[in-house]
Amino acid sequence: MLTKEIMAQKIVEIPSDIKVRLNLPSIIVKGPLGEIERNFYFSAISITHRNNKIIIEAPWPDKKRSALVGTLKSHIENMIIGVLKGFTYKLKIVFAHFPISVKIQDREIIIENFGGERKSRIAFIRGDVKVSVDGDDLIVKGICIEDVSQTAANVEQGTRIKNKDPRVFLDGIYVFEKGEGM
Repeated sequence: MLTKEIMAQKIVEIPSDIKVRLNLPSIIVKGPLGEIERNFYFSAISITHRNNKIIIEAPWPDKKRSALVGTLKSHIENMIIGVLKGFTYKLKIVFAHFPISVKIQDREIIIENFGGERKSRIAFIRGDVKVSVDGDDLIVKGICIEDVSQTAANVEQGTRIKNKDPRVFLDGIYVFEKGEGM
């Protein structure tokens, strides 16, 4: 006979130099590097804040709700890491024949001369992310992991080669390092 779990519960410890405000459905995490606010609305999951801990619970959960409790815990932990240390993605500019030129203008990354194309390719910078070019590296930094990773993905997708064999044509901009810290 199968037994059903009575309560799915995860606890997130809050460091002393982090301030967390629950204004359900949003959670606001404030730390030395800034502030992140995210909305978490799920009907059968409760989020409470007690004694420097965030408690995420789902009574009588099925598989999806039980997994969602773990996902919410991971999101909140990433918010805490973001305001404490930040996130950095490093991308390598790779080309075989035509030298790729990368420029940052406003909230856009402009990729010029990709594969000898005359038209520039554009990747958008999401959120409050800082992007810099250091030689053959593109460095993406920020406190929100979703914004940092989406900006890096926008750059990778912006240099995707279509209608050619990807094993032969390796030109592009690729993530080679992900880490915490700014």
